[in-house]
Amino acid sequence: MGPRYFAKRCLDPVRAIVFLRALTTLLSAAQAEFDAAQQAGLKPADPYMTALCYFNALRELGGARRIVEDEVRDRVQRYGTQRVRLDPKTAPFANRQIAEPMELTSRESTDKVAEAKQRLEAVFGGNAARVDVALATNMISVGLDIVRLGLMLVLGQKKTAAEYIQATSRVGRDWNRPGLVITVLNVHKPRDRMHFEQFGSFHRSFYRAVEATSVTPWASRALDRALAAIVVAAIRHIDPEMTPEQAVIQMRTHAAIGTRVRDLILARAPSTAIAGGTQALSDNIDAILNDWLDTVDEQTAGGGSFRYRESRSPQRLLHQPLELGIDNLAPAHKRFLAGRSMRDVEALVQLKVRAPKGEVIANADDLP
Repeated sequence: MGPRYFAKRCLDPVRAIVFLRALTTLLSAAQAEFDAAQQAGLKPADPYMTALCYFNALRELGGARRIVEDEVRDRVQRYGTQRVRLDPKTAPFANRQIAEPMELTSRESTDKVAEAKQRLEAVFGGNAARVDVALATNMISVGLDIVRLGLMLVLGQKKTAAEYIQATSRVGRDWNRPGLVITVLNVHKPRDRMHFEQFGSFHRSFYRAVEATSVTPWASRALDRALAAIVVAAIRHIDPEMTPEQAVIQMRTHAAIGTRVRDLILARAPSTAIAGGTQALSDNIDAILNDWLDTVDEQTAGGGSFRYRESRSPQRLLHQPLELGIDNLAPAHKRFLAGRSMRDVEALVQLKVRAPKGEVIANADDLP
């Protein structure tokens, strides 16, 4: 089936065809350059052997996956033979066999996403499983730091300038091998058309278009999730004696640094943006410092070791928000959460699908 069939379902016809032809051309051209350099024992084309395709929605990604699996895979096998220049007679493209496309989306489990990132790091020509085409949504906007990636196709203008900047910065991280980003826009969408008409000027100054954040760092829930980690990090950075892992137990003899950090935070905090004002924030920080001391006393009462994080729970101060052992900690100890990202603050919910009257549905575990 042609790309128009899938375009009616998931992608507009024009973008489906442009995506098909652009991806086929890029994959074949990269293969030709890779083969030429491989003969000389070099791999300068390796960053462009993996095409990272970025989509606004899972619906569009699903349609593009079918195009990659059917038409791109078929065409790229013979593209090098068919696309030969007559004058001068050259072969800028090469036939290529591509593997199953890989997904980096919310539909994949955390384990599969971690495995996918390891595969993306694999250099072509080695023994590790390679990735020819990766299909991704905005979950790669942060946290995907793979130096070797150098080629990206972006379908449609992103909803925000910040997302566009974050997503496209996933490629071209090797200064010696620049990244190539190709944007496929829809002429019938006003936002896409505006960015096409102002493409040059927008990219010369796109940091001006970054939207203001809608979340205040001084909101009550933001303080609940991050204030304790900020206090601990500030103390470790400001006082060198408190930096080593085992120095967590020395807080009682370094009370002055806790007071200094509290005053520094209060100096930055706008009183009108905090529920209860700066006095409430001051009391909150003092409570964190007191809970730190209580936790140290509790964990070292039996002569055991205690560190910031390089120990098993509960013999460490800091915990990630979704760790299973948090419920077993003392109330004072539960306060010290330090997430790796803002995604690490909401637990997953397991759904068990049942019939209207509660009967078990066969193969319901396969439902997305």
